[in-house]
Amino acid sequence: MKKQIQVRQVKIGGGAPVAVQSMLNVHTEDVEACLAQIKRLEDAGCDIVRLAVPTMEAAAAFGEIRKQTDMPLVADIHFDYRLAVAAVENGADKIRINPGNIGDDDRVKAVVDACKKRQIPIRVGVNSGSLEKDLLELYGPTARALAESALRNVRRLEEMDFTDIAVSLKSSDVPTTIEAYRLVDKACDYPLHIGVTEAGTRESGIIKSAVGLGTLLMDGIGDTMRVSLTGDPAAEVTAARKILAACGREKEPINIVSCPTCGRTKVDLETIVLQVEEALAPIGRKRQEEGKRPLTVAVMGCEVNGPGEAREADLGVAGGNGKGLLFRKGEKLKVVDESEITSALVELVKHYEDI
Repeated sequence: MKKQIQVRQVKIGGGAPVAVQSMLNVHTEDVEACLAQIKRLEDAGCDIVRLAVPTMEAAAAFGEIRKQTDMPLVADIHFDYRLAVAAVENGADKIRINPGNIGDDDRVKAVVDACKKRQIPIRVGVNSGSLEKDLLELYGPTARALAESALRNVRRLEEMDFTDIAVSLKSSDVPTTIEAYRLVDKACDYPLHIGVTEAGTRESGIIKSAVGLGTLLMDGIGDTMRVSLTGDPAAEVTAARKILAACGREKEPINIVSCPTCGRTKVDLETIVLQVEEALAPIGRKRQEEGKRPLTVAVMGCEVNGPGEAREADLGVAGGNGKGLLFRKGEKLKVVDESEITSALVELVKHYEDI
């Protein structure tokens, strides 16, 4: 079991549930935009949010953001140790640095001392684009080089008597990422932040992340995670939660199952499923907060995959010719027009206990 650290109220490692992270993609200096995006991420189920701190103005804004949200906030620092110290002084709950690009030991120690004083952890974050020259010459841009870089930088912090550490080592190449994390998992007991960096757009990024993170999670590796996507950060959180659920690491509050459609389908099932998924997301989160059991909701294209194959679903609908048959545990309830399928199914879920 990995050592446990704490980021504000969220525990990482030591048997705690895998924490889901994302990163804001608005300027940190824009306090209102940051707070709005943090709220969206929180509503999506995010546990920890990271913000870029590239300037002293951003560090000052970080402090204003800290005053107005209880979300655990991580300051992302590159190159300038003074920005890390300023972020700590402005309420950061964790600092993400690559000690290798911060500079000499005096500068790294300044960051360590600031974090010690406030009792906050440091994430040692290395990636394939920031490997030290000697490791590149020795190993090339490989998993071994990533692992050696991460462990080297961990040792720098340990030599400064600092062990409140998390580790990440990411590549945009999925097999390299998996191998690197496996190497470090065997070599240290610090919690691991897993992810595939620069994964790409929503479609390709989710596929890469599902393969990379899913493989690691099934191996029992990973204490916190981020799905990196180009675009809306809330999509990262949704994808991360689905990956965790698919790996059996948590249960989705509402599990939507749908058939792939075929020539028997006579309703616009794809649109209906997307509408249902969007409408049920906040209801699922509310059920989860209230401690209610997870539900399975089936959205099927025809009677073959309807009440028959999906009879174990708590609730569902089977498409017909411009119609939809609503059912509960295989029991037929009523038929509605195609235009009413989404709203009728959502209402059934809302009042599930009353059925």
